[in-house]
Amino acid sequence: MSEVGLDITLARGDFSLSVDTVLPDGAVTGIYGASGSGKTSLLSCIAGLLRGEPGNAVRVGADRLEGEGEWLPPEARGVAYVFQDARLFPHLDVAGNLDFALRRRRRPGPGLAEVSEWLGITGLLTRRAGDLSRGQQQRVAIARALLSGPRLVLMDEPLANIDVSGRRDILTRLARVRRELSVPMIYVSHDMAELAELADHLLVLEEGRLVAEGPLLELSSQLELALSHQEQAAAVLRAQVAEHDPDYGLSRLLFEGETLWVNQLELPPGTSLRLRLPARDISLCRERPSQTSILNLLPVRVTGIEPGQDSRVLVQLAVGRQRLLARITRKSLDALELAVGDDIVAQVKSVALLNDSRDD
Repeated sequence: MSEVGLDITLARGDFSLSVDTVLPDGAVTGIYGASGSGKTSLLSCIAGLLRGEPGNAVRVGADRLEGEGEWLPPEARGVAYVFQDARLFPHLDVAGNLDFALRRRRRPGPGLAEVSEWLGITGLLTRRAGDLSRGQQQRVAIARALLSGPRLVLMDEPLANIDVSGRRDILTRLARVRRELSVPMIYVSHDMAELAELADHLLVLEEGRLVAEGPLLELSSQLELALSHQEQAAAVLRAQVAEHDPDYGLSRLLFEGETLWVNQLELPPGTSLRLRLPARDISLCRERPSQTSILNLLPVRVTGIEPGQDSRVLVQLAVGRQRLLARITRKSLDALELAVGDDIVAQVKSVALLNDSRDD
């Protein structure tokens, strides 16, 4: 894989975009921001669909797509773009849509059989694109993008129009694609739960400006960022499978020297994985409770308290080198008399396992 260098400025009426960064080699980069923050404009500039200001630069590895007096049109950039809507040719069958990409690709890429397997579309090849469900159409659109032999894949909220079960299916398949394919990917979403499944690195945009960037695992729990204050705020963490307890159908995870119990996994001990702990599913205690149905009790230290806009507050908690978030009421904060530096206990009501296991 190759690092992606971006130095992009765009001015359109009252809106301006300015992003200057280098995306790390080997990473899937997520771009997060509210509507109107410039996410789609940034992708359009990278793809060459929008031409920004003089001096803009776009580079993938050693390949310069724009800059130093050079500007490649979209068809010459080798950049695949997956939109919110599939944009398939409805008069062709699935095989015909995929063949369109294969016949036009200029660089080596994965074959039809393997991409079809990754995305679960082998049984759809003879069906008309217009007869497919939205989820099926989007899987075909992703396959078509991969078969074009891209040097870079852009995805602009590709699951926005898909139902819940379809989103889960596509996210699982994309997790496999990221493991199998050595091509950098930039994935745009306003949904942090979605980004947590795939992204290693994260860019946060606000009103056309890059306000934060870094490893997703670090940014997900930072109090000063807007993403921590959304309703589905959650910390993304690293853990390791320690052992299984088949008598109770549970697996024990090792997390910063502490234990987290989850439903039994089909993963061998020693496997590294990612977890997502929603802030709303963590409650706080001054002392470790002696009788509770909650299995996951973690000793934590309060490292930050961010007042909310209503009756709730957000509390940042340290477990070793990693951080959790807890959303509690202001009344509970006052009753517990919490302050930064306090050592307390977190009760974790739910643990979401993310699609892929990997070493971060």
